Amino acid sequence: MAKFHTLKVTELFRPTEDSIAVTFEIPENLREEFAFTQGQHLTLKRDIDGEDTRRSYSICSCPIDEKLTVAIKKLEGGRFSTWANDELKIGDEIEVNPPHGHFYVPLDPENANSYVAFASGSGITPIISIIETTLRTEPESEFILFYGNRRTGSIIFQEELEALKNRYMGRFSLYHVLSKERQESDLFNGRIDEKKIQGYAGRFFDPESVDHYFTCGPEEMMLAVQSELKNLGVPDEKIHLELFTSPVGKLGGKEKEVKHEKAHAQITIVLDGNSMTFPYDSDKSILDVAFDNGADLPYACKGGVCSTCVCRIEEGEVEMDVNYALEPDELERGLRLSCQSYPKTDKVKLNFDV
Repeated sequence: MAKFHTLKVTELFRPTEDSIAVTFEIPENLREEFAFTQGQHLTLKRDIDGEDTRRSYSICSCPIDEKLTVAIKKLEGGRFSTWANDELKIGDEIEVNPPHGHFYVPLDPENANSYVAFASGSGITPIISIIETTLRTEPESEFILFYGNRRTGSIIFQEELEALKNRYMGRFSLYHVLSKERQESDLFNGRIDEKKIQGYAGRFFDPESVDHYFTCGPEEMMLAVQSELKNLGVPDEKIHLELFTSPVGKLGGKEKEVKHEKAHAQITIVLDGNSMTFPYDSDKSILDVAFDNGADLPYACKGGVCSTCVCRIEEGEVEMDVNYALEPDELERGLRLSCQSYPKTDKVKLNFDV
């Protein structure tokens, strides 16, 4: 069975009118399983109007506090986000999958690093956890955040960010970039794009001396950040991106859904120490065919983004359509996203106990 656990909602508060922060109670016997690293996310599952609905949301709390909180922004037409913002109450229970994700770098109290983050809208949710955890763990490190929103009223975690700035004066610099509300400097009017980053580089940070960059938000902004940082000579391994949904533009690569020819194979999956084998005679992903054969595997986005369905190849080969979640070293270790995997050999064995 997929490792979902029933967790009770203990706190709710609204960072903005159209978002809600949800805190879960973690039973003592699940504390180790739900221990998380800054920048990770949770997959939430709920039956909504008779449909099994799953969505991934970033953890916005700091792991040092042992408090598990996610922020959910209400999206137009979003089934889960609408339900959470309109109906969720303290005391309600939600099925939650343990933390996943790789949007972080290891921290060390001995570090004296320089970090820069670019966020927009709800992209602040993993970033605020990364910032607070870094500042509390590395007393000699510094962090700069450029945060894009439409207006002041739409800034998620505005009070929390200001509190961090006041607490860590000289180590945390915060710059708001607003597209629908005028500010004194043109540097902070409009959207975060290549031109803005050119203006910030050299003025607010030295591109070459920054140890790590983080960016989370709309695809257009992340492409701009990634592209301009590379133009400034920043190596790929210093640039860390987090996607909430499967991209459709340049990051997505292929404009149309890939069509696979029907293939024949024998698939073995291992989950929770148990294995099952079934025939593959399909053009669908291994994840979907596994479900057709009664396997309850973990998944959320099915878009190659969240890494909830990650597994390790133990036999055979698979082809992945897209991958926005696994790093090169993880691919070298044989990790794959089952929602994007299709068999290339007659026999494939995938282990989900990773």
